[in-house]
Amino acid sequence: MKTEIKAWVFDAYGTLFDPLSVQSAGEMVFPGRGEALSRLWRSRQLEYTWLRALMNRYVDFWQVTREALVYACHSLGLRCDAKQQAELMQEYLRLEPYPDVASALRFFQGKPLAILSNGSPRMLAAVVEHAGLAQVFATLLSVDKVRTYKPCPAVYQLAVDELAMKGNEIGFVSSNFWDAAGASAFGFPAFWLNRSNAPADELGILPAATVTNLRQLADSC
Repeated sequence: MKTEIKAWVFDAYGTLFDPLSVQSAGEMVFPGRGEALSRLWRSRQLEYTWLRALMNRYVDFWQVTREALVYACHSLGLRCDAKQQAELMQEYLRLEPYPDVASALRFFQGKPLAILSNGSPRMLAAVVEHAGLAQVFATLLSVDKVRTYKPCPAVYQLAVDELAMKGNEIGFVSSNFWDAAGASAFGFPAFWLNRSNAPADELGILPAATVTNLRQLADSC
């Protein structure tokens, strides 16, 4: 698969950094409920970004994440006080990168690399620094600049403007099918990182290719 890609842009959460790595902290706060909490927290977090974008009621991703945590705790019947909330929220500043990330990103270097994420600037800077990847990326792009969330086209336009390239020159990588589909609809060569062998969503659009890990993508492009 040969392309004319001149830069690579990566989603952050679920693609480079594992949102479910909060499970161990959740388990410490709520023994036996860490997995359920982490999964519900993540699913509601995404739903809140879509709903807020549709309602044109933007708040940054830190607030969305906190509100999703509060909902998840209430839904699971967990009494989460302000101190526990603060402890769990800090985990989003130090999410673990997926095992293939650090080594695979070396194979993309030589071209500009960027992150384009729902995350707020502070969140992105912290998680990238924690993973030791601060020197890898040319820029960290946050939806905060346009005050809406993926898959709004205005978000993907941020990468075009920042990198000063055409959309078809920017390879976009996400583990979220809806995000890869949104990027593809925008005009990026979009690649779905399908680590879990999940079925594709029925959205009437497909990414340029599907891979199961980042090294596979690096080797094929």
